Amino acid sequence: MSEKERAFPLKADISDEDIIEAMKDISGYLDITPGDFKEVYQTAYRHAMSRIASSVKAKNIMTAKVFSVKRDTPVEEIAELMAKNIISGVPVIEESGKVAGIISERDFLSGIGVDGAKTMMGIIADCLKNKGCMAISIRDLKAGDIMTSPAITVLENTTVSEIAGIFNEKNINRVPVTDSEGNLIGIVSRADILRYLPFREKQ
Repeated sequence: MSEKERAFPLKADISDEDIIEAMKDISGYLDITPGDFKEVYQTAYRHAMSRIASSVKAKNIMTAKVFSVKRDTPVEEIAELMAKNIISGVPVIEESGKVAGIISERDFLSGIGVDGAKTMMGIIADCLKNKGCMAISIRDLKAGDIMTSPAITVLENTTVSEIAGIFNEKNINRVPVTDSEGNLIGIVSRADILRYLPFREKQ
Protein backbone atom coordinates (compact mmCIF):
# COMPACT_ATOMS: atom_id res chain seq x y z
CA MET A 1 0.00 0.00 0.00
CA SER A 2 1.36 3.41 -0.99
CA GLU A 3 1.90 6.33 1.37
CA LYS A 4 -1.07 8.11 -0.19
CA GLU A 5 -3.32 5.08 0.29
CA ARG A 6 -2.31 4.83 3.93
CA ALA A 7 -2.97 8.54 4.46
CA PHE A 8 -6.28 8.59 2.64
CA PRO A 9 -7.86 5.25 1.63
CA LEU A 10 -10.51 5.31 -1.08
CA LYS A 11 -13.10 3.52 1.06
CA ALA A 12 -14.70 5.98 3.43
CA ASP A 13 -14.77 4.98 7.10
CA ILE A 14 -18.45 5.67 7.84
CA SER A 15 -18.93 6.79 11.43
CA ASP A 16 -22.01 6.70 13.65
CA GLU A 17 -22.27 10.45 13.17
CA ASP A 18 -22.39 9.96 9.39
CA ILE A 19 -25.23 7.45 9.80
CA ILE A 20 -27.17 9.81 12.09
CA GLU A 21 -26.71 12.73 9.71
CA ALA A 22 -27.77 10.54 6.81
CA MET A 23 -30.95 9.47 8.62
CA LYS A 24 -31.76 13.13 9.31
CA ASP A 25 -31.54 13.80 5.59
CA ILE A 26 -34.12 11.16 4.74
CA SER A 27 -37.66 12.43 5.16
CA GLY A 28 -40.54 10.31 6.42
CA TYR A 29 -40.74 7.14 8.48
CA LEU A 30 -37.83 4.74 8.09
CA ASP A 31 -38.90 1.14 7.70
CA ILE A 32 -35.57 -0.61 7.29
CA THR A 33 -36.09 -2.45 4.05
CA PRO A 34 -33.19 -3.23 1.72
CA GLY A 35 -34.08 -0.12 -0.27
CA ASP A 36 -34.15 2.06 2.84
CA PHE A 37 -30.86 0.67 4.06
CA LYS A 38 -29.29 1.32 0.66
CA GLU A 39 -30.48 4.92 0.80
CA VAL A 40 -29.13 5.36 4.32
CA TYR A 41 -25.81 3.84 3.31
CA GLN A 42 -25.45 5.99 0.21
CA THR A 43 -26.33 9.16 2.10
CA ALA A 44 -23.98 8.23 4.95
CA TYR A 45 -21.24 7.56 2.44
CA ARG A 46 -21.66 11.05 1.02
CA HIS A 47 -21.47 12.52 4.51
CA ALA A 48 -18.34 10.51 5.25
CA MET A 49 -16.63 11.56 2.05
CA SER A 50 -17.57 15.19 2.66
CA ARG A 51 -16.14 14.95 6.18
CA ILE A 52 -12.93 13.45 4.83
CA ALA A 53 -12.69 16.10 2.11
CA SER A 54 -12.80 18.75 4.79
CA SER A 55 -10.15 17.11 6.94
CA VAL A 56 -7.59 15.70 4.48
CA LYS A 57 -4.95 18.23 3.49
CA ALA A 58 -2.90 18.88 0.38
CA LYS A 59 0.16 17.44 2.11
CA ASN A 60 -1.65 14.08 2.44
CA ILE A 61 -2.26 13.56 -1.28
CA MET A 62 0.32 15.73 -3.06
CA THR A 63 3.14 14.39 -5.17
CA ALA A 64 6.32 15.46 -3.39
CA LYS A 65 8.62 14.73 -6.34
CA VAL A 66 7.87 17.65 -8.64
CA PHE A 67 9.40 18.27 -12.04
CA SER A 68 10.07 21.99 -12.23
CA VAL A 69 11.96 24.48 -14.39
CA LYS A 70 13.58 27.89 -13.98
CA ARG A 71 12.66 31.15 -15.72
CA ASP A 72 15.54 30.78 -18.16
CA THR A 73 14.87 27.14 -19.08
CA PRO A 74 14.44 26.89 -22.90
CA VAL A 75 10.93 25.91 -24.02
CA GLU A 76 12.39 23.06 -26.09
CA GLU A 77 13.86 21.56 -22.92
CA ILE A 78 10.55 22.03 -21.10
CA ALA A 79 8.63 20.28 -23.88
CA GLU A 80 11.06 17.35 -23.77
CA LEU A 81 10.74 17.15 -19.97
CA MET A 82 6.93 17.10 -20.11
CA ALA A 83 6.85 14.55 -22.95
CA LYS A 84 9.41 12.21 -21.35
CA ASN A 85 7.65 12.16 -17.99
CA ILE A 86 4.11 12.20 -19.43
CA ILE A 87 3.06 15.30 -17.50
CA SER A 88 0.92 18.18 -18.70
CA GLY A 89 2.35 21.00 -16.62
CA VAL A 90 5.38 22.14 -14.60
CA PRO A 91 5.92 24.92 -12.05
CA VAL A 92 8.47 27.62 -12.82
CA ILE A 93 10.69 28.21 -9.81
CA GLU A 94 12.72 31.27 -8.80
CA GLU A 95 16.30 30.80 -7.60
CA SER A 96 14.93 31.31 -4.08
CA GLY A 97 12.67 28.26 -4.44
CA LYS A 98 9.44 30.26 -4.64
CA VAL A 99 6.90 29.59 -7.39
CA ALA A 100 7.11 32.21 -10.14
CA GLY A 101 4.51 30.72 -12.46
CA ILE A 102 3.36 27.53 -14.15
CA ILE A 103 3.56 26.19 -17.68
CA SER A 104 0.90 23.88 -19.06
CA GLU A 105 0.14 22.43 -22.49
CA ARG A 106 -2.32 25.31 -22.82
CA ASP A 107 0.56 27.80 -22.51
CA PHE A 108 2.43 26.05 -25.32
CA LEU A 109 -0.67 26.14 -27.53
CA SER A 110 -1.17 29.80 -26.73
CA GLY A 111 2.47 30.50 -27.51
CA ILE A 112 2.23 29.02 -30.99
CA GLY A 113 -1.13 30.66 -31.67
CA VAL A 114 -3.46 27.64 -31.65
CA ASP A 115 -5.65 28.49 -28.65
CA GLY A 116 -8.70 27.23 -30.50
CA ALA A 117 -7.29 23.78 -31.22
CA LYS A 118 -9.01 21.23 -28.99
CA THR A 119 -7.42 18.04 -30.35
CA MET A 120 -4.09 16.87 -31.71
CA MET A 121 -5.61 16.71 -35.19
CA GLY A 122 -6.73 20.32 -34.75
CA ILE A 123 -3.14 21.31 -34.05
CA ILE A 124 -1.89 19.33 -37.07
CA ALA A 125 -4.55 20.94 -39.26
CA ASP A 126 -3.50 24.42 -38.15
CA CYS A 127 0.15 23.58 -38.78
CA LEU A 128 -0.67 22.31 -42.29
CA LYS A 129 -2.66 25.44 -43.09
CA ASN A 130 0.38 27.50 -42.16
CA LYS A 131 2.65 25.23 -44.24
CA GLY A 132 4.90 24.38 -41.34
CA CYS A 133 5.07 23.74 -37.65
CA MET A 134 4.09 26.86 -35.76
CA ALA A 135 6.09 25.66 -32.75
CA ILE A 136 9.19 26.98 -34.51
CA SER A 137 8.02 30.48 -33.61
CA ILE A 138 8.65 29.85 -29.89
CA ARG A 139 11.75 27.68 -30.18
CA ASP A 140 14.05 30.40 -28.86
CA LEU A 141 11.83 31.43 -25.95
CA LYS A 142 12.35 30.68 -22.26
CA ALA A 143 10.01 29.51 -19.53
CA GLY A 144 9.54 33.07 -18.31
CA ASP A 145 8.25 34.08 -21.75
CA ILE A 146 5.29 31.69 -21.91
CA MET A 147 4.46 30.81 -18.30
CA THR A 148 1.21 31.79 -16.62
CA SER A 149 2.02 34.11 -13.75
CA PRO A 150 1.32 34.55 -10.95
CA ALA A 151 0.65 30.88 -10.40
CA ILE A 152 -2.31 29.75 -8.34
CA THR A 153 -0.85 27.89 -5.35
CA VAL A 154 -2.15 26.32 -2.16
CA LEU A 155 -0.61 25.77 1.25
CA GLU A 156 0.17 22.30 2.53
CA ASN A 157 -2.77 22.50 4.97
CA THR A 158 -5.34 23.49 2.35
CA THR A 159 -8.16 20.93 2.42
CA VAL A 160 -8.94 18.64 -0.48
CA SER A 161 -12.42 20.14 -0.62
CA GLU A 162 -10.96 23.63 -1.10
CA ILE A 163 -8.58 22.41 -3.79
CA ALA A 164 -11.42 20.76 -5.70
CA GLY A 165 -13.27 24.06 -5.57
CA ILE A 166 -10.23 25.93 -6.91
CA PHE A 167 -9.90 23.49 -9.82
CA ASN A 168 -13.51 24.02 -10.79
CA GLU A 169 -13.54 27.78 -10.29
CA LYS A 170 -10.25 28.48 -12.08
CA ASN A 171 -10.61 25.70 -14.68
CA ILE A 172 -7.13 24.36 -13.96
CA ASN A 173 -5.84 20.81 -13.63
CA ARG A 174 -2.99 21.13 -11.15
CA VAL A 175 -1.82 23.40 -8.37
CA PRO A 176 1.63 23.73 -6.76
CA VAL A 177 1.74 23.22 -2.99
CA THR A 178 3.95 25.58 -0.98
CA ASP A 179 5.07 25.95 2.60
CA SER A 180 4.33 29.08 4.63
CA GLU A 181 7.35 30.78 3.03
CA GLY A 182 6.07 30.20 -0.50
CA ASN A 183 8.61 27.49 -1.36
CA LEU A 184 7.50 24.61 -3.58
CA ILE A 185 7.05 21.33 -1.68
CA GLY A 186 4.69 19.38 -3.94
CA ILE A 187 1.89 19.43 -6.47
CA VAL A 188 -1.73 18.26 -6.50
CA SER A 189 -3.44 17.38 -9.78
CA ARG A 190 -7.07 16.91 -10.71
CA ALA A 191 -6.26 13.20 -11.03
CA ASP A 192 -5.30 13.16 -7.33
CA ILE A 193 -8.70 14.63 -6.45
CA LEU A 194 -10.53 12.13 -8.64
CA ARG A 195 -8.51 9.25 -7.22
CA TYR A 196 -9.51 9.95 -3.64
CA LEU A 197 -12.76 11.87 -3.98
CA PRO A 198 -14.45 10.61 -7.16
CA PHE A 199 -17.88 11.94 -6.25
CA ARG A 200 -16.65 15.52 -5.75
CA GLU A 201 -16.14 16.07 -9.47
CA LYS A 202 -19.49 14.54 -10.44
CA GLN A 203 -21.82 16.68 -8.38
